[in-house]
Amino acid sequence: MEIGMIGLGKMGGNMVTRLIQGGHKVVAYDRSPDAVKAAAAQGAVGANTLEELVQKLKPPRAAWVMVPSGAPTEDTVKALAKLMQPNDIIIDGGNSKYTDDARRAGELAKIGIQYMDAGTSGGVWGLKIGYCLMVGGEKKTFDHLEPIYKTLAPENGYAYMGSHGAGHFVKMIHNGVEYAMMQSYAEGFDIMKASAYNLDIAKIADLWMQGSVVRSWLLELGATALKENPKLEGIKPFVNDSGEGRWTVEAAVELAVPAPAITAALFARFESRQSDSFAMKYLNALRNQFGGHTIVK
Repeated sequence: MEIGMIGLGKMGGNMVTRLIQGGHKVVAYDRSPDAVKAAAAQGAVGANTLEELVQKLKPPRAAWVMVPSGAPTEDTVKALAKLMQPNDIIIDGGNSKYTDDARRAGELAKIGIQYMDAGTSGGVWGLKIGYCLMVGGEKKTFDHLEPIYKTLAPENGYAYMGSHGAGHFVKMIHNGVEYAMMQSYAEGFDIMKASAYNLDIAKIADLWMQGSVVRSWLLELGATALKENPKLEGIKPFVNDSGEGRWTVEAAVELAVPAPAITAALFARFESRQSDSFAMKYLNALRNQFGGHTIVK
């Protein structure tokens, strides 16, 4: 297929490479000329403006927006809508709030443009492993774009979630669960570090990957972080939250569903900005391992 990719950062750039390796034609745009050149070096068709990207795609066009949530996504979708034609498709692959998806879909439907929300998980490892895709929107549009999803995802790694917003809703809950899992690991390692046994924390993290019921990819990445820096020296115990954890807690309140573990994990991140904790240094390092998030020094 042919698709445009807008936003060539840590995930978008790798997605371009994976799509090209899968035989698709990709027209790539980013505000950074260097990022566009890097995508072109991988085989993409470079575009220096959104207008140029739209011009280089054959109708009906499909453009995947992979920029930060909030104003950057909102502005990009609005700018694209002014350039596109009826039956064109805009896919938001970032971490938008699901309520924004329903609104955007309604606005774009008035001018005949299709809108899809694609919750995307995989971080900086997606190029090698593939991206887990949770997709919302019109089913017929999902079916039309399925070759794209199939290339980006590992086997059985993509699925249709439902109407507009469903994809990002599921991704939001995914990230809320991620918060709680990360916090549990961090607290466990912190307790072991504080004990009188002088435990090899990195060795234990690796040990738990061998048949333990708590083994996971997050734990594997945590083991890697601890091998690289056993004492997590030079890392500030300051852990950001990118929005999805807050939205998950908000949804739990609105739906009257108890979510004490996820809520506590979110509040722990708030506390990290006021304390000096090994657990929070671990979370900081772990976010860097799976998402390439900048470590706060």
